[in-house]
Amino acid sequence: MLRKYRFNRICKNIKSIKIQGATNIAKASLKAYYLFPTQRTKRILLSLRPTEPMLSHVLSLAGEEKKEKILSHFREAQEKINLEVFSLIKNNSTIFTHCHSTNVIKSLLYSKKKGKNFRVYNTETRPIYQGRKTSKELSRGGISVTNFIDSAAAIAIKSSDYIFLGADAILKDSVINKVGSGMFAEIARANKVPVYIVADSWKYSKNSVKLEQRDFKEVWDPKKNKIHVKNPAFESIPIRNITKIISELGILSPREFFKEVKKT
Repeated sequence: MLRKYRFNRICKNIKSIKIQGATNIAKASLKAYYLFPTQRTKRILLSLRPTEPMLSHVLSLAGEEKKEKILSHFREAQEKINLEVFSLIKNNSTIFTHCHSTNVIKSLLYSKKKGKNFRVYNTETRPIYQGRKTSKELSRGGISVTNFIDSAAAIAIKSSDYIFLGADAILKDSVINKVGSGMFAEIARANKVPVYIVADSWKYSKNSVKLEQRDFKEVWDPKKNKIHVKNPAFESIPIRNITKIISELGILSPREFFKEVKKT
């Protein structure tokens, strides 16, 4: 009974985005899988967040690789990403980010700890305000953070030196990230602000992914009014709007990244 309770709780927390970020979702799903290590469990976990290739990748390894070996990848990849981000950031620069990315947050906290001085502009990320979590975590780490409402993002981007975005999926022609990311990358390109995707290479997928549509009630429940509400969770960033991808494989152009990731 306790195992079933723990399994159901993890599933609920993933579905409700209490557990968020591709890396955290993958780790939690791995934990849930080993409570009931069956193919049925894998299907249940995969159904919770369809726009997560890392989740699929981790579950494909579960049962074949040791749990500790899979988990060690996350630590080792993050350590390499941290070093790459540290080498890129210049002192007194401004970094714009959106939503909540574990890879982005940890790399920025590492850079701050190692002596880099910079500020972060961050969106609130409606409708459930994941950006506020990012702002709190960065601020606790001593980083100067300014939180912007989503509709003011263009103002923040035009005053930034870099855009750092996470990724839920890296595809051959686009990167999938929190809705708003595609629009922000367009604004950045128009203003010659470089866009960096900061992500573990396990988020790469050679297959297309389904873009999750979430419950409209997260945005607004108009009740008896005849108003339709759409709540897309993700959108595509075309490769042409991405300057480089920062992963454990290095700071690479999208073309270089795809060449390297196929070797792994």
